[in-house]
Amino acid sequence: MRRWRTWCGARAAAERFARGKFPTLDFAGGTVVHISSGVSALVCALYLGKRTGYPKQPMPPHSLVLSFIGGLLAWVGWFGFNAGSALASNSLATSAFVATHFAAAAAALSWSAAEWIKNGRASALGAISGAVAGLVAITPAAGFVGPMPALVIGLIAGRVLLLDGDEGEGHLRYDDALDAFGVHGAGGTIGALLTGVFAQQ
Repeated sequence: MRRWRTWCGARAAAERFARGKFPTLDFAGGTVVHISSGVSALVCALYLGKRTGYPKQPMPPHSLVLSFIGGLLAWVGWFGFNAGSALASNSLATSAFVATHFAAAAAALSWSAAEWIKNGRASALGAISGAVAGLVAITPAAGFVGPMPALVIGLIAGRVLLLDGDEGEGHLRYDDALDAFGVHGAGGTIGALLTGVFAQQ
C-alpha cells in the first residue's frame, strides 16, 4: 500500500509538472535525460551489488585510449544535442554551442585541478570525466546562459562532481563502474539548479 501511495503521489506531481504548475527551464532535456538516467543507474548499482574484488582490487578502464576517444566523440556529439535543441541554425544555436564548449572545457580544467590538489597529479581519465560532467551540467542551461556563466557552471560542476563521486560511493557503498550517477545524476541536478541561478533569457 505504501508503494502505491508513493507511486500515485509521484504521478500526480509529474502531471502537475507537465501542466506547467512547476515552472522550469530546461533547454536541451538535461533534467529529463540526465537526472533520470543517473538515478536509474544508482538503483541498478544498488540492486546488482558490487563487482567481485571491488573496492580492494584496482579496476581501471580496459583501454584509457578508447575511453579518451569516446569522451572526445561525446563532446563533439553534444554540440548537436545542445545546439540542435534550438531547432534552427540561428543565434540561439550558436549561443548554445559556445556555452556547451566553454562549460566542458572549464569542467575538465576544474576536475583536473581538484584531482591534482587531492592526489598530487591529474589524469587523462579525470579530465575527460570532468568534460562529460561539464557537458551534463550545461545541458539544461545551454540556451539560457552566455559564455561567462557557462564557464562558472563548468567550474562548479567539475569540482563538485569529483568530490561527489569520491564521497558518494564511499558513504552509500555502491559500485558505479562508469560514474553514471556521480556524473549524470548529480551533474544534471547541479545543472538544473544553476540554470535558475544564471539564466539570462
